[in-house]
Amino acid sequence: MPISLAALRARIKQMESAHARPTAVLPFGVAALDHCLPGKGLALGALHEMAGGGKDMAAVSLFAVGIVARLAGPVLWCLPRPDLFAPGLAQAGLAADRVIHLEAAPEASLLACCEEALRHGGVSVVAEIARLSMTASRRLQLAAERAGRPMIALRRVRNEAELSQPTAAVTRWRITALPSALLPVPGIGRARWRVELLRCRAGESADLIVEACDAQGYLALPAVLADRPADQADGFHRAAG
Repeated sequence: MPISLAALRARIKQMESAHARPTAVLPFGVAALDHCLPGKGLALGALHEMAGGGKDMAAVSLFAVGIVARLAGPVLWCLPRPDLFAPGLAQAGLAADRVIHLEAAPEASLLACCEEALRHGGVSVVAEIARLSMTASRRLQLAAERAGRPMIALRRVRNEAELSQPTAAVTRWRITALPSALLPVPGIGRARWRVELLRCRAGESADLIVEACDAQGYLALPAVLADRPADQADGFHRAAG
């Protein structure tokens, strides 16, 4: 008797869950998003990819900031050029005295620094990475698992082909900046992002609109969506991961 596609996906998800190592998680505080993640939160001892187009990289970075800002301990931020904007990190909850700024090139050296930092322990790592091979991502994933700390790869992508290349990352995200909400008075409202969870090992995918990180690193649903029933919220869907 042929197996349906839905049954096959369910079986694969069950197998992945059975072999997954138990790990601590960090909830986003947005139920619609946490529901899609195993353990109802982002796995801490894991590699996560976060990508966007050129104009969206500030939103991608701040999305990552909101995660590491809510964790204890220092944050190693690795990048190939001196363009880290500390005041922007602070606005999303990450104080400058917690950040260790590292510049490294070529990219192989940058990846080696990330791996060594994770092996040292006690530090969360964020790195701006153009290319991430399967071999390099496996090494980073294993190092993050052993350390119990997140490794976040920020990737500037130019097309869908780059975004579809396989890696060992536990999750893959795409963040897109959206227009701010209109205010009843002159001014600029809280920034909004489209957050797409494109891949989640042993989890589900998601696509929703959120308000950007606040001063403590927390996301929020726009009021027009938060006040609706879950099955009527615009911009959100779930599918087998």
